[in-house]
Amino acid sequence: MKGYCAAVTTEDITKQDYILTPGRYVGIKEQEDDGEPFEEKMARRTGELSEMFKRSHELEDEIRKRLGAIGYDIR
Repeated sequence: MKGYCAAVTTEDITKQDYILTPGRYVGIKEQEDDGEPFEEKMARRTGELSEMFKRSHELEDEIRKRLGAIGYDIR
């Protein structure tokens, strides 16, 4: 069974030579191929991340400005 946890029997554990490493019993669901080539997806996703970082810096600057206006300077 794939997922974050699993209930296994002692028989299952015996079949794994008593090794209790979680990876032997749990995993992640397989994802379907969406047809978007990896390089294109990475370029798109890193572009999105770059925009998020830019927005994060803008918000950080705004917070610093507003806190400074009420006497709380953050460096």
